[in-house]
Amino acid sequence: MKRTGKENKRDLYAGKGVRASAAILLLALMAAGCSKQTEQPVESSKEVSIPIILTVDSSTGIRNEEKLINTFNRLYDGKWQADVEWIMETEEEYRQNLKRQNVTDTLPAIITDLRMLPSFYQMMIQDGRIEELSKYIEEDEEWKDMIEPSVLESYKEDDGSIYLGPISTAAFACSGIFWNEELFSRAGIEKFPETWEEFWDCCEQLENAGITPLALHTEVTAWAPMLIATAEAASTQAGRDFMQQFYPESYQNASGLRIAETLQKLFQYTTEDAMYTDFDISYENFFSGQAAMIPNGYWMMDQIPEEWQDKVRFAAFPENKLISSPETFGWAIVSDYGEEVKEGTAALLKLRTKLNMEQREELFTGTSEEMIPAQADYIEVYKRNPELVPNYQVKWNSILQEETLGEILPDLAAGKITPEEFTEKEDESIQQFLKEQ
Repeated sequence: MKRTGKENKRDLYAGKGVRASAAILLLALMAAGCSKQTEQPVESSKEVSIPIILTVDSSTGIRNEEKLINTFNRLYDGKWQADVEWIMETEEEYRQNLKRQNVTDTLPAIITDLRMLPSFYQMMIQDGRIEELSKYIEEDEEWKDMIEPSVLESYKEDDGSIYLGPISTAAFACSGIFWNEELFSRAGIEKFPETWEEFWDCCEQLENAGITPLALHTEVTAWAPMLIATAEAASTQAGRDFMQQFYPESYQNASGLRIAETLQKLFQYTTEDAMYTDFDISYENFFSGQAAMIPNGYWMMDQIPEEWQDKVRFAAFPENKLISSPETFGWAIVSDYGEEVKEGTAALLKLRTKLNMEQREELFTGTSEEMIPAQADYIEVYKRNPELVPNYQVKWNSILQEETLGEILPDLAAGKITPEEFTEKEDESIQQFLKEQ
């Protein structure tokens, strides 16, 4: 049985009954001639709690989105409060737990980054588990004006509906490569490579200098190496078109094969522990000086240790490409909760949009002297109008991402299967996915 909100353990939605009972009691007291001294003000409402689960970065101990939560709770003190459960989980663990919470009907009022699980996201829409948000955004001119038109468009379904609270700008939703300027210099490399041919030459040059070129991790979805492989695939028009496809019908084509070949090649230039490990390991390999490059997004700026800030730089992928899908940063409102919680949750999502807009304005009007080098690099890259390549996790089926890649990537990296066989296995995941729908 779905939770209606009325029987929530926090009694969040009993406000109407409380107010009605209080009003009846007050009338009875007045009718009995109760003295003015006994007439006490009736509390018309109480603070509504909004349950939400957020992660703590295991590498730094930083609570993700803590500024947003503190700002919201201060602004709406006495009306709404974000009741956060902070968990020490990886993003992948969090996403997997969402499926369990959906089955057990224990979802929080907000689901973060739901679009990173495309099939689960579609199921949540079809089952009516998350709110359609047009009524909030389209009718709120202030909120809508905060959102870049291209960003808002990326959040819309084919019928124009919106199920995710948008960020304001794509400016902080992009991934490229962080690189160690000191290690590059030691290998005789003066700048980050601008073409893919130069990139592979750079890897060779670092290797010849006794420096591991890449810090990668592959746990669950092989996200880190796939960032590089899909950016490289977008070098051709066919590759760009392929990266725009939602649930590709086959990977046995020139673009799919190119991605497989790039993946296999990448594992010649990474650490021995890259396979079966999560971001914590690749992070440690990069920030201990064991590897010269790590693919990641703007959000890693806050994770750069102070003693490394002068060494670490940021660059677009070769050919001025960034991986970006701003819709993956959207947050959903779970439908089972009461209207007071939904209204508060919408206010939280609007505040998130506003803070994101203010962050962009503050950063883009600042001077490079006020920033760490990697941050200044990022702003410069973004201002150069890079080509934005979609994140594959927004486009590909969940069985391929969460099961198949983990099974076949080690064999590809070890040369036990060919790139052609790799794409055949990817196509098998398509058939399995279709059977389960």
